[in-house]
Amino acid sequence: MPALVNSACLLDDQEALSSKVSQTCGVMGDRQMHHWDLHSHKSAPTRFSAFGAELNQQVFLLPRLWVNRLPLSYVPYYLPCPEILSPYPQPKLLEQRPTELLTLTPWLAPIISEGTFNAELLQHIYQPLNLTIGLTAFAVGKYTGFVQRFLESAEQFFMHGYRVHYYIFTDDPKAIPRVPLGPGRLLSVIPIRERSSWEEVSMRQMETVSQHIAERAHREVDYLFCLSVGMVFRNPWGPETLGDLVAAIHPGYYAVPRHQFPYERRHVSTAFVADSEGDFYYGGAVFGGRVGRVYEFTRGCHMAILADKANGIMAAWQEESHLNRRFISHKPSKVLSPEYLWDDRKPWPSSLKLIRFSTVDD
Repeated sequence: MPALVNSACLLDDQEALSSKVSQTCGVMGDRQMHHWDLHSHKSAPTRFSAFGAELNQQVFLLPRLWVNRLPLSYVPYYLPCPEILSPYPQPKLLEQRPTELLTLTPWLAPIISEGTFNAELLQHIYQPLNLTIGLTAFAVGKYTGFVQRFLESAEQFFMHGYRVHYYIFTDDPKAIPRVPLGPGRLLSVIPIRERSSWEEVSMRQMETVSQHIAERAHREVDYLFCLSVGMVFRNPWGPETLGDLVAAIHPGYYAVPRHQFPYERRHVSTAFVADSEGDFYYGGAVFGGRVGRVYEFTRGCHMAILADKANGIMAAWQEESHLNRRFISHKPSKVLSPEYLWDDRKPWPSSLKLIRFSTVDD
C-alpha cells in the first residue's frame, strides 16, 4: 500500500497545486476523476464524494508523485469551504420568476422538480446498477395507524422497478399491518423502546437510524431515505432523487427570507444558526442519500443532540433544528423541491407542477 502524506508535502509545485485546488472549491457533484499513477503511466477511475466526512470539506484526489524515489498517493485532500465561501447571499427558490423554481444551488447541487429531468433516461442509467433502496419510517403510538396507507402508496409510487427494503421502527410491532409487497421489496418491522413523549421519540430518531445503519442497513441497501410515516406518495418518486446526500425544502418556508426561518437562535445550542446564515429551510420529514453518508449525517446530528442534552437544552424543533444546522455546514449534493415534501393544508402554488409526497390528516 503506498504511503500517505499530508498535503503540505506537495514538493516544489506545492503552492501552484494548492492554488489550483483552491480555485475549484465549488461543489463538483458525484463524478469520476482519474487517479494518475506516474510510475505505470496508467489511470484508473476513482469514485469520490462531493463532500468529505468532516465539516463541509471538499474531497480532491491528487496524483501520485515520486518523493525520494518512493511513490506517494495524496488521498484525500480536504479544503475547508465555509470560511472561504461565507458570507454569501441567500439562494431563493423563486429567485427567477414567481412561477419558476430555481434549478441549481450556489454550490452547484441540482434542485429536483418536475421538468428538470428525463425519467426514462434515468431509468436506463440506474436500473442496470442493481441498486437496493432503503426507506425508514417511525410508527409510534397513534402513528401505527398511518403505516398501511404509507406502504400502499409507496408500493404504487416509490422507486418502482427497484429493490426496496422498508424499515418500520415501532413500539408496537403487532399493530403494523402486513401490506402486500411487489417482487424484490421487503418489510422489516423493528421494535424500539416506548418513550414517554413524542418529543423524546423525535430526539432519538437520529440515534436510532445511525445505529441501524451501523448494525445492519449498510449491508442491505445502497441508498437510504428517512421519511415521515404521516405522509403518502401521490406521484412517482424515482431515481432522480438519488444522490450522495439529499435534502428536501420545507413547504412552509420556500418563499421567505432566511432570517424568518425557524432555526434555533439561542447561542447556547449546538443547533444555533445566525440570521445571516442558511440557504433553504429543510424539512425533517425527508432526507437521505448513500447509506454511508446518511450514517455520517445522522450520527453527527445525534452527537449534537447529546451535547445539547448534557447542557439541559432542547432545540426549537428538535431533530429538524439539528438537521438544518448540519446541512448548512455539510451541503446536500441534491436538493428536492417542495413537490417531494408538501403540506396538503396549503394551496397548491403554480410553481409546482405536481405533488409527489404530502401530508395526511391526523
